[in-house]
Amino acid sequence: MIANDQQLQTTLDRIAWFQQQVVHLRKTETIPVNYRASASGFIAEIDRMQLEVREYLSSLPTEAA
Repeated sequence: MIANDQQLQTTLDRIAWFQQQVVHLRKTETIPVNYRASASGFIAEIDRMQLEVREYLSSLPTEAA
């Protein structure tokens, strides 16, 4: 769970890194089954982290206390 803006930025940086990995796989993997197997873990992690970002951004800092 994201507790502050520094953790938010770290999570956003991680999302960007995972997205870059998927982009790289799309360019280099030629076998669809291998691509899906490789990318699925990255995509699941991106989804999980984006949910954390949405939850953090949906409340005001004063509500977290």
